[in-house]
Amino acid sequence: MKHIIRQVFHSGKFVVGFCIFVTILLVVIIYPLFITDSPLAILGQGTFFPPGIYVSTFDSINSPTTYTLDLNDAAAVRIANKLSSDDRLAIKDWLLVAGIPEDQIDITDTKKLLDQWSSNYDPKKNIPGMTNAKRNYFVRLDNSLKGLLSAEGAIIATKNPETGILEQTGIVNQSDYVNINQVASVRWLPLGTDNFGRDVLNELVKATVVSLQIGFVAGIIATLIGLTLGLLAGYIGGIADDVIMFITNLFTVIPSFVLLILISFSIGQEQRGAFTIAVVIGFTSWVWTARAVRSQVVSLRNRDHVNLSKLSGHSIVHIILTDILPYIASYVIMALILQISSGILAEAGLSILGLGPRTTDVPTLGLMMNWAMIYQAQILGKWWAYFPVLLTIALITFSMNLMNTGLDQVFNPALRD
Repeated sequence: MKHIIRQVFHSGKFVVGFCIFVTILLVVIIYPLFITDSPLAILGQGTFFPPGIYVSTFDSINSPTTYTLDLNDAAAVRIANKLSSDDRLAIKDWLLVAGIPEDQIDITDTKKLLDQWSSNYDPKKNIPGMTNAKRNYFVRLDNSLKGLLSAEGAIIATKNPETGILEQTGIVNQSDYVNINQVASVRWLPLGTDNFGRDVLNELVKATVVSLQIGFVAGIIATLIGLTLGLLAGYIGGIADDVIMFITNLFTVIPSFVLLILISFSIGQEQRGAFTIAVVIGFTSWVWTARAVRSQVVSLRNRDHVNLSKLSGHSIVHIILTDILPYIASYVIMALILQISSGILAEAGLSILGLGPRTTDVPTLGLMMNWAMIYQAQILGKWWAYFPVLLTIALITFSMNLMNTGLDQVFNPALRD
Protein backbone atom coordinates (compact mmCIF):
# COMPACT_ATOMS: atom_id res chain seq x y z
CA MET A 1 0.00 0.00 0.00
CA LYS A 2 2.83 2.41 0.85
CA HIS A 3 4.43 1.66 -2.49
CA ILE A 4 1.18 2.41 -4.34
CA ILE A 5 0.66 5.69 -2.44
CA ARG A 6 4.26 6.66 -3.20
CA GLN A 7 3.69 5.97 -6.89
CA VAL A 8 0.47 7.98 -6.90
CA PHE A 9 2.10 11.05 -5.35
CA HIS A 10 4.98 10.82 -7.78
CA SER A 11 2.50 11.65 -10.54
CA GLY A 12 2.73 15.38 -11.22
CA LYS A 13 -0.81 15.62 -12.58
CA PHE A 14 -2.29 13.89 -9.56
CA VAL A 15 -0.35 16.10 -7.14
CA VAL A 16 -1.46 19.32 -8.89
CA GLY A 17 -5.11 18.21 -8.97
CA PHE A 18 -4.93 17.00 -5.37
CA CYS A 19 -3.47 20.30 -4.15
CA ILE A 20 -6.15 22.33 -5.94
CA PHE A 21 -8.93 20.16 -4.54
CA VAL A 22 -7.52 20.16 -0.98
CA THR A 23 -7.16 23.96 -1.13
CA ILE A 24 -10.84 24.28 -2.04
CA LEU A 25 -11.77 21.92 0.82
CA LEU A 26 -9.68 23.89 3.33
CA VAL A 27 -11.30 27.18 2.28
CA VAL A 28 -14.85 25.85 2.61
CA ILE A 29 -14.01 24.29 5.99
CA ILE A 30 -12.06 27.18 7.57
CA TYR A 31 -14.01 30.18 6.19
CA PRO A 32 -17.30 29.39 8.02
CA LEU A 33 -15.38 29.20 11.31
CA PHE A 34 -14.67 32.94 11.06
CA ILE A 35 -17.70 34.15 9.09
CA THR A 36 -20.79 32.68 10.69
CA ASP A 37 -23.42 34.69 8.83
CA SER A 38 -26.19 32.85 7.04
CA PRO A 39 -25.32 32.51 3.33
CA LEU A 40 -28.84 33.55 2.35
CA ALA A 41 -29.00 36.55 4.71
CA ILE A 42 -29.85 39.77 2.86
CA LEU A 43 -27.34 42.51 3.68
CA GLY A 44 -28.02 45.21 1.12
CA GLN A 45 -31.22 46.99 0.18
CA GLY A 46 -30.43 46.79 -3.50
CA THR A 47 -28.89 44.52 -6.09
CA PHE A 48 -25.36 43.77 -7.26
CA PHE A 49 -23.23 45.90 -4.92
CA PRO A 50 -19.71 45.90 -6.44
CA PRO A 51 -16.80 44.33 -4.51
CA GLY A 52 -15.11 46.59 -1.99
CA ILE A 53 -14.94 47.80 1.59
CA TYR A 54 -18.20 49.39 2.76
CA VAL A 55 -18.02 52.04 5.47
CA SER A 56 -21.02 53.42 7.32
CA THR A 57 -21.46 57.02 6.18
CA PHE A 58 -23.12 57.94 9.47
CA ASP A 59 -20.27 56.43 11.53
CA SER A 60 -17.63 58.06 9.35
CA ILE A 61 -19.17 61.50 9.89
CA ASN A 62 -19.36 60.87 13.63
CA SER A 63 -15.90 59.33 13.82
CA PRO A 64 -14.14 60.18 17.11
CA THR A 65 -11.20 61.68 15.22
CA THR A 66 -11.20 63.64 11.97
CA TYR A 67 -7.96 64.22 10.10
CA THR A 68 -7.17 67.05 7.69
CA LEU A 69 -5.13 65.99 4.69
CA ASP A 70 -4.02 68.51 2.08
CA LEU A 71 -3.75 66.35 -1.02
CA ASN A 72 -3.10 68.24 -4.22
CA ASP A 73 -4.89 65.76 -6.44
CA ALA A 74 -7.91 65.15 -4.19
CA ALA A 75 -10.21 67.61 -5.98
CA ALA A 76 -9.13 66.41 -9.41
CA VAL A 77 -9.71 62.76 -8.50
CA ARG A 78 -13.09 63.60 -6.97
CA ILE A 79 -14.27 65.41 -10.08
CA ALA A 80 -12.77 62.89 -12.51
CA ASN A 81 -14.53 60.09 -10.65
CA LYS A 82 -17.83 61.97 -10.80
CA LEU A 83 -17.70 62.50 -14.55
CA SER A 84 -18.46 59.32 -16.42
CA SER A 85 -17.54 58.82 -20.07
CA ASP A 86 -21.18 59.47 -21.04
CA ASP A 87 -21.16 62.74 -19.07
CA ARG A 88 -17.99 63.87 -20.81
CA LEU A 89 -19.45 63.11 -24.24
CA ALA A 90 -22.64 64.96 -23.31
CA ILE A 91 -20.63 68.01 -22.24
CA LYS A 92 -18.76 67.85 -25.54
CA ASP A 93 -22.05 67.82 -27.46
CA TRP A 94 -23.22 70.92 -25.59
CA LEU A 95 -19.93 72.75 -26.18
CA LEU A 96 -20.12 71.99 -29.89
CA VAL A 97 -23.58 73.51 -30.00
CA ALA A 98 -22.25 76.51 -28.05
CA GLY A 99 -19.74 77.13 -30.83
CA ILE A 100 -16.54 75.68 -29.38
CA PRO A 101 -14.41 74.09 -32.15
CA GLU A 102 -14.11 70.33 -31.77
CA ASP A 103 -10.32 70.42 -31.86
CA GLN A 104 -10.35 72.59 -28.72
CA ILE A 105 -12.43 70.12 -26.70
CA ASP A 106 -10.49 67.41 -24.89
CA ILE A 107 -12.77 65.18 -22.81
CA THR A 108 -9.75 63.60 -21.07
CA ASP A 109 -8.59 66.97 -19.69
CA THR A 110 -11.02 67.31 -16.76
CA LYS A 111 -9.98 70.80 -15.63
CA LYS A 112 -10.12 72.33 -19.12
CA LEU A 113 -13.40 70.58 -19.90
CA LEU A 114 -15.05 71.93 -16.73
CA ASP A 115 -13.72 75.43 -17.35
CA GLN A 116 -15.29 75.40 -20.80
CA TRP A 117 -18.51 74.03 -19.35
CA SER A 118 -18.80 76.64 -16.59
CA SER A 119 -18.10 79.43 -19.11
CA ASN A 120 -20.57 78.32 -21.77
CA TYR A 121 -23.39 76.43 -20.08
CA ASP A 122 -26.66 78.32 -19.85
CA PRO A 123 -29.72 76.38 -18.61
CA LYS A 124 -32.01 78.95 -20.26
CA LYS A 125 -30.49 78.49 -23.68
CA ASN A 126 -32.92 76.90 -26.10
CA ILE A 127 -31.27 74.30 -28.32
CA PRO A 128 -33.32 73.09 -31.29
CA GLY A 129 -34.22 69.40 -31.10
CA MET A 130 -33.35 68.98 -27.41
CA THR A 131 -35.95 67.05 -25.40
CA ASN A 132 -37.05 68.00 -21.88
CA ALA A 133 -35.44 64.85 -20.52
CA LYS A 134 -32.09 65.82 -22.04
CA ARG A 135 -32.44 69.40 -20.78
CA ASN A 136 -33.17 68.16 -17.24
CA TYR A 137 -30.15 65.84 -17.49
CA PHE A 138 -27.86 68.83 -18.18
CA VAL A 139 -29.39 70.76 -15.27
CA ARG A 140 -28.76 67.87 -12.86
CA LEU A 141 -25.23 67.46 -14.18
CA ASP A 142 -24.49 71.17 -13.70
CA ASN A 143 -25.85 71.14 -10.15
CA SER A 144 -23.73 68.12 -9.19
CA LEU A 145 -20.61 69.73 -10.64
CA LYS A 146 -21.22 72.99 -8.80
CA GLY A 147 -21.06 71.14 -5.50
CA LEU A 148 -17.78 69.53 -6.47
CA LEU A 149 -16.20 72.72 -7.78
CA SER A 150 -17.12 74.65 -4.65
CA ALA A 151 -14.47 74.87 -1.96
CA GLU A 152 -17.13 74.84 0.76
CA GLY A 153 -17.83 71.72 2.77
CA ALA A 154 -21.07 69.87 3.38
CA ILE A 155 -23.18 71.21 6.22
CA ILE A 156 -24.51 68.84 8.86
CA ALA A 157 -27.86 70.02 10.22
CA THR A 158 -30.27 68.54 12.74
CA LYS A 159 -33.84 69.48 13.56
CA ASN A 160 -34.39 71.51 16.71
CA PRO A 161 -36.82 69.49 18.87
CA GLU A 162 -38.52 72.67 20.13
CA THR A 163 -38.82 74.78 16.98
CA GLY A 164 -38.62 72.06 14.33
CA ILE A 165 -36.12 74.18 12.38
CA LEU A 166 -32.95 72.69 10.93
CA GLU A 167 -29.88 74.03 12.69
CA GLN A 168 -26.27 73.64 11.64
CA THR A 169 -24.39 71.34 13.99
CA GLY A 170 -21.24 70.74 12.01
CA ILE A 171 -19.52 70.85 8.64
CA VAL A 172 -17.61 68.27 6.65
CA ASN A 173 -14.82 69.92 4.71
CA GLN A 174 -13.47 68.46 1.48
CA SER A 175 -10.11 68.00 3.18
CA ASP A 176 -11.57 65.96 6.08
CA TYR A 177 -10.56 62.30 6.29
CA VAL A 178 -11.21 59.49 8.74
CA ASN A 179 -9.14 56.42 9.50
CA ILE A 180 -11.11 53.37 8.42
CA ASN A 181 -9.90 51.47 11.50
CA GLN A 182 -11.65 54.05 13.72
CA VAL A 183 -15.02 53.74 11.96
CA ALA A 184 -17.42 51.63 13.99
CA SER A 185 -19.26 49.85 11.18
CA VAL A 186 -17.17 48.50 8.31
CA ARG A 187 -17.99 45.50 6.12
CA TRP A 188 -15.63 43.97 3.57
CA LEU A 189 -17.41 42.40 0.60
CA PRO A 190 -14.62 40.89 -1.54
CA LEU A 191 -17.13 39.70 -4.17
CA GLY A 192 -19.89 42.25 -3.57
CA THR A 193 -23.52 41.19 -3.32
CA ASP A 194 -25.85 39.32 -5.63
CA ASN A 195 -29.25 40.28 -7.03
CA PHE A 196 -30.85 39.83 -3.59
CA GLY A 197 -28.22 41.89 -1.73
CA ARG A 198 -26.48 38.84 -0.23
CA ASP A 199 -22.75 38.44 0.35
CA VAL A 200 -21.52 36.56 -2.74
CA LEU A 201 -18.36 35.18 -1.08
CA ASN A 202 -20.25 33.80 1.92
CA GLU A 203 -22.86 32.38 -0.43
CA LEU A 204 -20.18 30.90 -2.72
CA VAL A 205 -18.45 29.06 0.11
CA LYS A 206 -21.70 27.48 1.31
CA ALA A 207 -22.77 26.70 -2.25
CA THR A 208 -19.45 24.93 -2.88
CA VAL A 209 -19.99 22.78 0.21
CA VAL A 210 -23.51 21.81 -0.86
CA SER A 211 -22.46 21.11 -4.47
CA LEU A 212 -19.58 18.93 -3.25
CA GLN A 213 -22.01 17.03 -1.01
CA ILE A 214 -24.35 16.53 -3.97
CA GLY A 215 -21.43 15.37 -6.09
CA PHE A 216 -20.19 12.91 -3.48
CA VAL A 217 -23.63 11.43 -2.80
CA ALA A 218 -24.46 11.18 -6.50
CA GLY A 219 -21.01 9.76 -7.29
CA ILE A 220 -21.18 7.12 -4.56
CA ILE A 221 -24.68 6.00 -5.59
CA ALA A 222 -23.82 5.85 -9.29
CA THR A 223 -20.54 4.02 -8.64
CA LEU A 224 -22.16 1.47 -6.31
CA ILE A 225 -24.96 0.73 -8.76
CA GLY A 226 -22.61 0.53 -11.74
CA LEU A 227 -20.07 -1.56 -9.80
CA THR A 228 -22.68 -4.03 -8.53
CA LEU A 229 -24.35 -4.53 -11.91
CA GLY A 230 -21.02 -4.67 -13.73
CA LEU A 231 -19.61 -7.31 -11.36
CA LEU A 232 -22.70 -9.49 -11.57
CA ALA A 233 -23.03 -9.21 -15.35
CA GLY A 234 -19.33 -9.77 -15.98
CA TYR A 235 -18.82 -12.72 -13.65
CA ILE A 236 -22.12 -14.62 -13.72
CA GLY A 237 -22.79 -14.10 -17.45
CA GLY A 238 -25.62 -15.95 -19.17
CA ILE A 239 -29.18 -14.77 -18.53
CA ALA A 240 -28.08 -12.42 -15.74
CA ASP A 241 -25.66 -10.74 -18.13
CA ASP A 242 -28.33 -10.47 -20.85
CA VAL A 243 -30.90 -8.93 -18.47
CA ILE A 244 -28.45 -6.45 -16.94
CA MET A 245 -27.05 -5.41 -20.32
CA PHE A 246 -30.60 -5.04 -21.70
CA ILE A 247 -31.40 -2.60 -18.88
CA THR A 248 -28.06 -0.86 -19.38
CA ASN A 249 -28.62 -0.49 -23.13
CA LEU A 250 -32.12 0.82 -22.45
CA PHE A 251 -30.69 3.58 -20.27
CA THR A 252 -27.96 4.20 -22.84
CA VAL A 253 -30.51 4.91 -25.58
CA ILE A 254 -32.18 7.61 -23.45
CA PRO A 255 -29.74 10.50 -22.78
CA SER A 256 -29.12 10.59 -19.04
CA PHE A 257 -29.51 14.37 -18.79
CA VAL A 258 -32.88 14.26 -20.54
CA LEU A 259 -33.99 11.54 -18.13
CA LEU A 260 -32.65 13.64 -15.26
CA ILE A 261 -34.69 16.65 -16.44
CA LEU A 262 -37.89 14.60 -16.69
CA ILE A 263 -37.49 13.08 -13.22
CA SER A 264 -36.59 16.41 -11.59
CA PHE A 265 -39.57 18.11 -13.24
CA SER A 266 -41.95 15.36 -12.04
CA ILE A 267 -40.75 15.64 -8.44
CA GLY A 268 -41.84 19.26 -8.01
CA GLN A 269 -40.07 22.31 -6.61
CA GLU A 270 -41.00 21.87 -2.94
CA GLN A 271 -39.78 18.27 -2.78
CA ARG A 272 -36.49 18.89 -4.55
CA GLY A 273 -33.98 19.14 -1.75
CA ALA A 274 -30.22 18.87 -2.25
CA PHE A 275 -30.16 15.20 -1.16
CA THR A 276 -33.09 14.35 -3.42
CA ILE A 277 -31.35 15.87 -6.42
CA ALA A 278 -28.16 13.98 -5.55
CA VAL A 279 -30.04 10.67 -5.41
CA VAL A 280 -31.76 11.36 -8.74
CA ILE A 281 -28.41 12.21 -10.37
CA GLY A 282 -26.88 9.04 -8.95
CA PHE A 283 -29.68 6.80 -10.21
CA THR A 284 -29.40 8.22 -13.76
CA SER A 285 -25.61 8.23 -14.25
CA TRP A 286 -24.44 4.68 -13.46
CA VAL A 287 -24.64 3.30 -17.02
CA TRP A 288 -21.11 3.89 -18.29
CA THR A 289 -19.62 2.63 -15.01
CA ALA A 290 -21.58 -0.63 -15.27
CA ARG A 291 -20.46 -1.23 -18.86
CA ALA A 292 -16.83 -0.44 -18.08
CA VAL A 293 -16.74 -2.63 -14.94
CA ARG A 294 -18.36 -5.52 -16.83
CA SER A 295 -15.68 -5.39 -19.52
CA GLN A 296 -12.97 -5.46 -16.84
CA VAL A 297 -14.57 -8.41 -15.04
CA VAL A 298 -15.02 -10.41 -18.26
CA SER A 299 -11.26 -10.23 -18.79
CA LEU A 300 -10.63 -11.43 -15.20
CA ARG A 301 -13.18 -14.19 -14.63
CA ASN A 302 -11.13 -16.89 -16.36
CA ARG A 303 -7.81 -16.05 -14.74
CA ASP A 304 -5.99 -18.87 -12.92
CA HIS A 305 -6.51 -17.49 -9.44
CA VAL A 306 -10.26 -17.14 -10.07
CA ASN A 307 -10.51 -20.72 -11.40
CA LEU A 308 -8.57 -21.95 -8.40
CA SER A 309 -11.01 -20.19 -6.10
CA LYS A 310 -13.91 -21.85 -7.93
CA LEU A 311 -12.34 -25.27 -7.48
CA SER A 312 -11.88 -24.54 -3.78
CA GLY A 313 -15.67 -24.24 -3.49
CA HIS A 314 -15.80 -20.55 -2.60
CA SER A 315 -19.10 -18.73 -3.08
CA ILE A 316 -19.75 -16.24 -5.86
CA VAL A 317 -19.79 -13.37 -3.39
CA HIS A 318 -16.43 -14.46 -1.94
CA ILE A 319 -14.85 -14.78 -5.38
CA ILE A 320 -16.13 -11.39 -6.51
CA LEU A 321 -15.02 -9.59 -3.34
CA THR A 322 -11.63 -11.24 -2.85
CA ASP A 323 -10.46 -12.40 -6.27
CA ILE A 324 -11.92 -9.85 -8.70
CA LEU A 325 -12.72 -6.59 -6.91
CA PRO A 326 -9.15 -5.92 -5.66
CA TYR A 327 -7.89 -6.11 -9.25
CA ILE A 328 -10.29 -3.39 -10.43
CA ALA A 329 -10.18 -1.28 -7.23
CA SER A 330 -8.01 1.39 -8.86
CA TYR A 331 -10.43 1.62 -11.78
CA VAL A 332 -13.37 1.94 -9.39
CA ILE A 333 -11.66 4.82 -7.58
CA MET A 334 -11.08 6.61 -10.90
CA ALA A 335 -14.71 6.00 -11.86
CA LEU A 336 -15.83 7.44 -8.52
CA ILE A 337 -13.79 10.61 -9.07
CA LEU A 338 -15.34 11.11 -12.50
CA GLN A 339 -18.82 10.41 -11.15
CA ILE A 340 -18.40 13.06 -8.43
CA SER A 341 -17.26 15.59 -11.03
CA SER A 342 -20.15 14.65 -13.32
CA GLY A 343 -22.61 14.96 -10.43
CA ILE A 344 -21.50 18.53 -9.69
CA LEU A 345 -21.83 19.48 -13.36
CA ALA A 346 -25.24 17.77 -13.61
CA GLU A 347 -26.56 19.71 -10.61
CA ALA A 348 -25.28 22.96 -12.13
CA GLY A 349 -27.00 22.18 -15.41
CA LEU A 350 -30.28 21.30 -13.70
CA SER A 351 -30.24 24.42 -11.54
CA ILE A 352 -29.54 26.70 -14.49
CA LEU A 353 -32.70 25.27 -16.07
CA GLY A 354 -34.63 25.92 -12.85
CA LEU A 355 -34.91 22.23 -11.96
CA GLY A 356 -32.33 22.10 -9.17
CA PRO A 357 -32.83 22.11 -5.38
CA ARG A 358 -35.45 24.45 -3.96
CA THR A 359 -34.14 28.00 -3.87
CA THR A 360 -35.19 28.79 -0.28
CA ASP A 361 -33.25 25.91 1.27
CA VAL A 362 -29.49 26.15 0.64
CA PRO A 363 -27.45 27.71 -2.17
CA THR A 364 -25.62 25.61 -4.73
CA LEU A 365 -23.23 26.61 -7.48
CA GLY A 366 -25.95 25.93 -10.05
CA LEU A 367 -28.52 28.01 -8.18
CA MET A 368 -26.11 30.95 -8.02
CA MET A 369 -25.70 30.73 -11.79
CA ASN A 370 -29.47 30.55 -12.16
CA TRP A 371 -30.01 33.68 -10.04
CA ALA A 372 -27.32 35.60 -11.95
CA MET A 373 -28.83 34.58 -15.29
CA ILE A 374 -32.42 35.45 -14.31
CA TYR A 375 -31.40 38.93 -13.15
CA GLN A 376 -29.18 39.46 -16.24
CA ALA A 377 -25.89 39.86 -14.42
CA GLN A 378 -23.97 38.91 -17.58
CA ILE A 379 -25.78 41.60 -19.57
CA LEU A 380 -25.38 44.29 -16.90
CA GLY A 381 -21.69 43.53 -16.51
CA LYS A 382 -21.99 42.35 -12.88
CA TRP A 383 -19.18 39.81 -13.26
CA TRP A 384 -18.83 39.10 -9.53
CA ALA A 385 -22.27 37.44 -9.49
CA TYR A 386 -21.34 34.66 -11.92
CA PHE A 387 -17.62 34.57 -12.77
CA PRO A 388 -16.45 33.30 -9.32
CA VAL A 389 -19.05 30.53 -9.60
CA LEU A 390 -17.80 29.54 -13.05
CA LEU A 391 -14.22 29.61 -11.78
CA THR A 392 -15.10 27.42 -8.77
CA ILE A 393 -16.89 24.82 -10.91
CA ALA A 394 -13.97 24.83 -13.37
CA LEU A 395 -11.38 24.39 -10.59
CA ILE A 396 -13.27 21.51 -8.95
CA THR A 397 -13.82 19.58 -12.16
CA PHE A 398 -10.32 20.39 -13.45
CA SER A 399 -8.68 19.16 -10.24
CA MET A 400 -10.69 15.94 -10.25
CA ASN A 401 -9.91 15.23 -13.89
CA LEU A 402 -6.22 15.87 -13.20
CA MET A 403 -6.31 13.41 -10.30
CA ASN A 404 -8.06 10.86 -12.49
CA THR A 405 -5.50 11.29 -15.27
CA GLY A 406 -2.66 10.94 -12.77
CA LEU A 407 -4.16 7.73 -11.35
CA ASP A 408 -4.64 6.39 -14.86
CA GLN A 409 -0.97 6.95 -15.63
CA VAL A 410 0.00 5.09 -12.45
CA PHE A 411 -2.29 2.07 -12.78
CA ASN A 412 -2.56 1.72 -16.57
CA PRO A 413 0.56 -0.09 -17.85
CA ALA A 414 -0.01 1.24 -21.39
CA LEU A 415 0.37 4.83 -20.17
CA ARG A 416 3.44 4.38 -17.98
CA ASP A 417 6.66 6.01 -19.09
